[in-house]
Amino acid sequence: MNIHEYQAKQLFRQFAIPVPDGQYAESAEQAGQAAQALGGDSWVVKAQVHAGGRGKAGGVKLVRSVAEVREASQQLLGSRLVTLQTDSAGLPVNGLLVETTYPIKRELYLSLVLDRASERLIFIASAAGGMDIESVAHSNPEQIITVATHPAAGLQAYQCRRVAYALGLQGSQLPALSGIMHGLYQLFLAKDASQIEINPLIETDSGALLALDAKINFDDNAVALHPDILALQDPAQEDARENEAQQFGLNYITLDGNIGCMVNGAGLAMATMDLVKLKGGLPANFLDVGGGTTVAKVCEAFKLILADGTVKAVLVNIFGGIVKCDVIAQGILEAIQQIHVTVPVVVRLEGTNVEEGRALLSNTGLNLYAADDLAHAAEQVVALAAQ
Repeated sequence: MNIHEYQAKQLFRQFAIPVPDGQYAESAEQAGQAAQALGGDSWVVKAQVHAGGRGKAGGVKLVRSVAEVREASQQLLGSRLVTLQTDSAGLPVNGLLVETTYPIKRELYLSLVLDRASERLIFIASAAGGMDIESVAHSNPEQIITVATHPAAGLQAYQCRRVAYALGLQGSQLPALSGIMHGLYQLFLAKDASQIEINPLIETDSGALLALDAKINFDDNAVALHPDILALQDPAQEDARENEAQQFGLNYITLDGNIGCMVNGAGLAMATMDLVKLKGGLPANFLDVGGGTTVAKVCEAFKLILADGTVKAVLVNIFGGIVKCDVIAQGILEAIQQIHVTVPVVVRLEGTNVEEGRALLSNTGLNLYAADDLAHAAEQVVALAAQ
């Protein structure tokens, strides 16, 4: 789960991580009032969307008067911001963060992520922070430093010093960075985060360190344990179908193809998508209906797929283990009866109660096609989608 920058900075303040003075606004008038309350003679107006690359996309504007704050706010609010991390439709800008500006001496990078391979929390830092940090790992990997923390020992003082020296910090900046790193570490554990990123972490002309930007991702499996974090969710920034799928316990991700896929099991779903691509097709979604599903659940899953207007054909690939093939077949039939299905549906069933499931789907008079093996099913659905 993602949250907005202004929400992430509110959490940063709770864990003593220094951030610029700023206020959230949902109208041009509120933005102007925020600038007046903050004081100063220049501000930055930042579009609040769940995507990076806002600066290059025009979502971050430097202004030098309250009138310019209002003008920039009017331009951004109600628009859709398209960045390198969004699709072509972009994300809606419904809120802004108005912040005081600071003289920047250097831009640094600092993040904390979970490395599942080593089962450690890893600090990643670089003196080459800023908008082009993504290219640094490719062009100058020596400028990236990583420090792994042991779960029993936690973050150690020498590790903070190692990062500070690598970033070229000195004097009072060493304890300042140590405080930031300990704050990130405590926040990560306390709120079950999966990634926290500060890009950039700036050094001001006076030598102070500030988190100029803030990004936090949370572990979806643990969000239910944190009602305060769950309350920060913004459905407007997320795919409507993915949100609907979560309500029914379905794992659904929208993709760019035209072949809908409904599969039970994440591994089988990925293999099915790979085979569709191998046969010349493009999957429209990832959809795992899970192991212990019901007729109602399958019905909702089918309606989710068909709600995508780009879908030209659907491939249902079910291996009946925990979930029985006849349950899946009944769900497919009920979904077809509830909504107007105009696209062909290829069904490959195998496993528990497969004969009963195939019998239910045979001689229905519907636009259904049975397949005995997955390769044949993929070829068939690609051909039908092309027609």
